[in-house]
Parts: sequence; C-alpha cells; structure tokens
Amino acid sequence: MSKIGKQPIKIPTGVDIKLENINIDVKGPKGSMTKQIPAGINVEIKDSFVIVTSKNIDTKQGKALWGTWRALINNMVIGVTDGFKKILEYKGVGYKAVVEEKNLNLELGFSHSIKMPSPEGIEFSTDKNTITVSGIDKELVGQVAARIKKLRPPEPYKGSGIKYLGEIIRRKEGKKSVSSGF
Repeated sequence: MSKIGKQPIKIPTGVDIKLENINIDVKGPKGSMTKQIPAGINVEIKDSFVIVTSKNIDTKQGKALWGTWRALINNMVIGVTDGFKKILEYKGVGYKAVVEEKNLNLELGFSHSIKMPSPEGIEFSTDKNTITVSGIDKELVGQVAARIKKLRPPEPYKGSGIKYLGEIIRRKEGKKSVSSGF
C-alpha cells in the first residue's frame, strides 16, 4: 500500500472538481487546472473527498504512480485555492531585477541584460534583493525559479549569484598569502 496514495484529499469550499473520461479538471478562486490521468489510476469523488486508487497495487510502478497522482491532484487543489510561490535572493555588484510588462528584466553582471518572459500562469514581483515567482502550478513555479537561478548560480568565494531564500551556500576561503620564513 502507498502511504500517500491511500490518504483521501479534502475538497475545500469554493473548489469544483470534475472527472471527464481521462481528464481531471480543478477550478477554484485563483484559476483552473486540467491534467490527464494515466491508465492504471482510478479517481473517485465521494462526499467532499477525492479518493485515488491504483489498479496495479502489486507492482512497484503501480504503487509509485498511485502516490504520485494523489500528490499531483492535491497540489492542483492547493494551487487553485492558495497558489504557490518561490522566493529567490540575489547578491552581487551591479545586480538588479525589475518587472516590466509581466517580463523579468535581470542585470547580473553580464555585458547585456537578460529579459525573461513570463509563462502563462506565472507572475513575477521584485523587492529589495528578492525575486518572487508565484502561480497556481507547483511544477511550473519551481521550473521557472530553477531557470532563473541557473542564469547566475551562487559562487562559493564571495557568495554572489542567485539562490533560494533560506538556502545555505557553503563558503570557501580565498588563497592565503605565503609568508617568507627566513
């Protein structure tokens, strides 16, 4: 049995879930999402709960799909009610981030600025030294945040670059000057 897969998902008020053939549609106050359910997974709506079951409980892949799809549907429900966000910090000389017409304009010490277009369903906001990526799709929010971080990963000597809020970067010592021991 999958520990995660056997837990039912509570449907909050204001969220509407519909099953149509192999698609699941989740609509809420922040938007709507649709995913296609794979062949070995059954999804039922009973009372105010969503119950996910697997046809292939005996196989390792069947158990993995069961837990994965329960988590994906739960993330859809959380996304349309509360949404998801990732906060990135940037540090460096001349580093700047500005939101212009839903696009993120980054100056990261290169000879040119980087313009990152906002995918559908993603919003950017900037503060003093932070970039916030928010949206209803957890997978897309994480992917966009990782793409931004990859533009200038933090380096271990000065600590300049882009990192997640709360991420600890292991710092290295620089070269030590050699003293002559006459």
